[in-house]
Amino acid sequence: MRIVADLHVHSKYSRATSREMGVESLARWARWKGINLLGTGDFTHPTYFAELRAALEPDGAGLLRLKKGDRDLRFMLTVEVSNVYSQDGAVHRIHTLIFAPSFEAAAKLNLALGRLGKLSADGRPTFGISASDLAELTLSVVPDAFLVPAHAWTPWYSVFGANSGFDSVEECYGEAAKEIHAIETGLSSDPAMNRRWSALDRVALISNSDAHSPSRLMREANVFDTELSYRGILDAIRAKDPRRFLFTIEFFPEEGKYHYDGHRACEIVWAPGETRRHNGRCPVCGKSVTVGVLHRVESLSDRPEGWEPPEAIRAVHLVQLQELIAEALGQGVETTGVEQEYLRLVQGGRNELAILMDLPEAELARFCPPRIVEGIRRMRAGRVTIRPGYDGVYGVVKVFGEDASVAEPSASPASQLALF
Repeated sequence: MRIVADLHVHSKYSRATSREMGVESLARWARWKGINLLGTGDFTHPTYFAELRAALEPDGAGLLRLKKGDRDLRFMLTVEVSNVYSQDGAVHRIHTLIFAPSFEAAAKLNLALGRLGKLSADGRPTFGISASDLAELTLSVVPDAFLVPAHAWTPWYSVFGANSGFDSVEECYGEAAKEIHAIETGLSSDPAMNRRWSALDRVALISNSDAHSPSRLMREANVFDTELSYRGILDAIRAKDPRRFLFTIEFFPEEGKYHYDGHRACEIVWAPGETRRHNGRCPVCGKSVTVGVLHRVESLSDRPEGWEPPEAIRAVHLVQLQELIAEALGQGVETTGVEQEYLRLVQGGRNELAILMDLPEAELARFCPPRIVEGIRRMRAGRVTIRPGYDGVYGVVKVFGEDASVAEPSASPASQLALF
């Protein structure tokens, strides 16, 4: 059974999220996307936790399903936690994902974390304790919990962030580091970039959407062929077995909003080499530029670009269907025309992942306009142009750029980079 899992999302109770991020809307969009295992997000928030308990029931395998609705869709209890604290003379801001096996386990953890801060303040709660103390507390209360450093390379809030992180998992999580079996690569990096650093060989590389609105589900995800259970999913991640953990769905990492270095206020966008030539200073205002993910990866890497282990888990780079439709129609992603065309395609029994990855072009041509079929064909071939993201600004991927060229099959996304 193919399991498409997006395990990092947020609810409407997190800051800067859509009011549509509730259980019913998430379930509907999961069906359209082709997801059959979805993280709940935000289980520490008291109101949302009550909503989850009202809408979902245990499936007997450590996951949850809807009491009413799609009984095939499963949910896993998940939350992202923020830790802001000082250690060794520096301020660190670390985000960690926590997975829990049951409502009872999540309730116990909520009780413990509630003593450290006000859980109702935000769906992603912030605590003043260290990431290592958080991990030790979590595992002491819920031994079967699973912890994952979130968007591990983001400059401001991550384990390896250039502005607030550490140079190793062990520095960040201390004695609990041995219980860290995976990291989330984030939108601005992909597995190929992470494999350049041998220190990460022992952990699995997972990818999730970190969605703040339903349409952003599955912009990154994980695909498994294993038992649909809490234990089955976690065992597949820990084992890094490509027969059970089939592949990850990825952004082109240049599209992530922290891939390149730069200074948004002055519209300075640099590759790492250019940043080094300028000693990290913006030539317009003289301030330090934000060091992006590619630069940070290169600074810690001890392998050349393109290095790959014998049994690497595949990574498939996709452009979201709504973005392809918008470019094909010459309209904005949020316009009514794009929304209507998207719903027409996915409500016809063909979900987004099937359209982007699985269906042959002849089948697509039966229900997709020719220009959308051409866009999908180009995307599958890696025929894209990309303006890299930087300093909080998302990059832009185009499939109909005039200078788009087909990438070599063995090329990494970084080597496919073309600026338009």
